[in-house]
Amino acid sequence: MAGSNVPAGRKYTKDHEWAKYAGKEVTVGITEFAVEQLGDITLVSFDAKPGDTVTEGKAFGTIESVKTLSDLFAPVSGKLVSVNKALEASPELVNEDCYEKGWMVVIDTSDSGDALMSDADYNEFLKTAAH
Repeated sequence: MAGSNVPAGRKYTKDHEWAKYAGKEVTVGITEFAVEQLGDITLVSFDAKPGDTVTEGKAFGTIESVKTLSDLFAPVSGKLVSVNKALEASPELVNEDCYEKGWMVVIDTSDSGDALMSDADYNEFLKTAAH
């Protein structure tokens, strides 16, 4: 989808998660493209709790919309520092602001994220994903 917003300064996965690094802590959420595909978000559920170890490519929770139920995948391995508790009461924050208020989790990691896509690479990936 060419109209999707892809902020610079983040890394992206083929599963449409974003990762924003601040030192060793990585804030994770889903992209605007994912939100557009899901539609109205009705529930965000976290299977992992702060202190748990999450593994790159493995699910840490689920996101439900009026259209479907999807897994949320960790873009990096590490220890879960926090989850966005605001999403329990207000899952629509993901629809309203998926890159700021609608973040999902924070992971403490030693992974540099080199395997993830840059914003430019993700934009190119979206061009092929939309077809």
